[in-house]
Amino acid sequence: MPGVTHWQHPRFHAYFPSGNSFPSILGDMLSDAIGCIGFSWAASPACTELETIVLDWLGKAIGLPDQFLAFKEGSRGGGVIQTSASECILASMLAARAQSLKRLKQQHPFVEEGVLLSKLMAYCSKEAHSCVEKSAMICFVKLRILEPDEKSSLRGKTLMMAMEEDETMGLIPFFVSTTLGTTSSCSFDNLPEIGPVCQKFPCIWLHVDGAYAGNAFICPELKYLLSGIEYADSFNTNPNKWLLTNFDCSTMWVRDRIRLTSALVVDPLYLQHGYSDATIDYRHWGRVTAYQDCKKYIRHHIKLAQRFEEHVVRDKRFEICNEVKLGLVCFRLKGSDKLNEKLLSNINASGKLHMVPANVNDKYVIRFCVVAPDADESDIDIEQQIITMESDKEFSEELDLQMTEKN
Repeated sequence: MPGVTHWQHPRFHAYFPSGNSFPSILGDMLSDAIGCIGFSWAASPACTELETIVLDWLGKAIGLPDQFLAFKEGSRGGGVIQTSASECILASMLAARAQSLKRLKQQHPFVEEGVLLSKLMAYCSKEAHSCVEKSAMICFVKLRILEPDEKSSLRGKTLMMAMEEDETMGLIPFFVSTTLGTTSSCSFDNLPEIGPVCQKFPCIWLHVDGAYAGNAFICPELKYLLSGIEYADSFNTNPNKWLLTNFDCSTMWVRDRIRLTSALVVDPLYLQHGYSDATIDYRHWGRVTAYQDCKKYIRHHIKLAQRFEEHVVRDKRFEICNEVKLGLVCFRLKGSDKLNEKLLSNINASGKLHMVPANVNDKYVIRFCVVAPDADESDIDIEQQIITMESDKEFSEELDLQMTEKN
């Protein structure tokens, strides 16, 4: 199809996967045919209750604590389907802002809300998705972007120093956004360190964005990457990235749904119904292929990424620029940023392969993400040949240029 970038093509490696499958397509067709608008329980009881059941099922599969599951006895939490990770982060930041303002109004009843709002400070890593910065703009709050360590991971000590410094300046830390599997390099913020730091400050909301990597936690051998989630107030992942669910589908869980919905409730008479006190209305929350098949699919992608990493390591002209834990490999030629920019430009212009760049540790790197649902080892081998062929040309030209400059 002319003019279309084919995300499901085996040579497409630019972004994280945007998975699809026949069950997902059929489910979308069935949903469209029924035409159900499930914004409240009364609008469609089955739609609401099915969503709650599915979110509990997926939350268990990922390994979330019981406090995030709606049907666990004594739990105040639960999950909801949103459209994107950006919406999840915005909804959680709005909830955190409302919670903080409520507490500050009680402490300072005669101070205008605008003054209190100007004191609120949110935090994230430089590696966090840009939607965190956009959410802060929408919420009219300050955002402090922190430097990660050499592995692109935000550490507890860095956060602690920033929050203490801001408190001495009269600012009020209220929200921390962390990432498990960043967009640039699939790095993981250090939740076991960050969680205890957040608990030292009153009313901090800790959000964990696992848009890509969160899907992988359905595999038992990858659950160690979820360490520290017990400190979180909210968590999101995107099944449309790595669970063979078509776009758009982002799932979000909260430890306390009342803290979320109280910030977003607008309740006109025409949307009220007699079961409001006993049911969930997802309008206040922001707004399949077999389980074993999904695990097999994720493991296959990780295996292919490892195969590509091995190809890169064998070629001494290249270097790996991230810890390859899942399906993303960041690599570059051992040369200037301009050399790598030209290499990527030529590869993409050839039409044989498509990748995108990222900035990792202040270096221009090339992202190779396994995306196609039916990719195999032969695809990886062919793609490495394409990269090698283009590199041979660019590398020799760079050497010639360096020799000319020396002479």
